[in-house]
Amino acid sequence: MKYFLLHSFLLICIFAFHNPAFSGQAQIESVKAECNHKRICNFDVTIRHADEGWSHFANGWKVLTTSGELLGHRALAHPHVNEQPFTRSLRNVKIPPSVDTVAIVANDSVHGESKRKYVLKLTFTPY
Repeated sequence: MKYFLLHSFLLICIFAFHNPAFSGQAQIESVKAECNHKRICNFDVTIRHADEGWSHFANGWKVLTTSGELLGHRALAHPHVNEQPFTRSLRNVKIPPSVDTVAIVANDSVHGESKRKYVLKLTFTPY
C-alpha cells in the first residue's frame, strides 16, 4: 500500500509539472472577433492566469496565422492579481486574403508563450 501511494503521488506530480493548467501558464478562455469586409479585425481576448505580482504575470497575447506568422500583438503592462479572468482588446488587425482562421496565444513573464493555442475561424461582414 505504501508503494502504491508513493507511485500515485509521483504520477500526480509529473502530471502537474507537464500540464499547462498547473504550471502557471496564461490561458485564453475566450475570444470575440469582429471583422469587416476590408479584412480588418478587432479582437476581445479573455485570459486567465494566476498573476502573482510583478514577478509573474500574464504580459501579452498574439494573433497568429495557423502557420505561425504574427498578425498582431497586445502587450499587457501590469499584473491583474485581483482581476481574473480579464479581457483586453486589440483593434485594427489586418488579415491577409489567404487567411480565414487564426490562433491566439497568451504569454506570461515566467513561462513565455503558452503551449495551448485558441483557434478561431473568422467571419468577415459583407460590404
